[in-house]
Amino acid sequence: MSRIDDLIAEHCPNGVEFKEIQELFITKNGYTPSTTNKAFWTDGTVPWFRMEDIRENGRILSESLQQITEEAVKGGRLFPANSIIVATSATIGEHALITIPHLSNQRFTSLVLKPEFAERLDMKFVFYYCFVLDNWCRSNTTTSSFASVDMNGFKKFRFPMPPLDIQREIVKVLDTFTQLEAELEAELEARRRQYQYYRDALLTFGERTDADASKQASKQASKQASKQASKQASKQASKQASKQE
Repeated sequence: MSRIDDLIAEHCPNGVEFKEIQELFITKNGYTPSTTNKAFWTDGTVPWFRMEDIRENGRILSESLQQITEEAVKGGRLFPANSIIVATSATIGEHALITIPHLSNQRFTSLVLKPEFAERLDMKFVFYYCFVLDNWCRSNTTTSSFASVDMNGFKKFRFPMPPLDIQREIVKVLDTFTQLEAELEAELEARRRQYQYYRDALLTFGERTDADASKQASKQASKQASKQASKQASKQASKQASKQE
């Protein structure tokens, strides 16, 4: 058996406890400060996350592409570090672990772990299990002007709570595979660029124009005439030498 199987057999042979999101987390919705108030967007220092951050920088984030000012923060309260943001409207089925105090736009719901569970859940384990949550979100949407997740069902989605040793072992294994995946993707991208370079180089030909063809024919005729003259001169010289003998 694997190390994880051994730990499960030792610590939870009869299965693990599950708890709903509403039991484990404080859920908060993101928001967009008024875009007409320039003071909210000029020289900001507060990280404000959007879907573009995940697309450009991945799923574990410590800085945002855009910042807002402290004046734009409602009640002066940020989402705490090591919270998960989950896309629950528009582009559904994405999430990220944010490692710094932050805010996000309204497309995201933030999962903030309640203090009483701080010693029972590893947020990196929660991050990985959120891939299961993403799939659930995609399958449980309502549609009005745009798609959104059934939030009543969302709050009842259940997370497993194996012992911390098991959570950390699972995180260790998945971190390793994530690193390998990143290396393979980088190698694949390098090979793709190499293929495109050689494909373009091998399949690029200069087009010959009528002028080029005429020029080429003239060169060939001149070369042929020169060769013929040289041959004739050599023959004449040989004949002359023979007479002299």
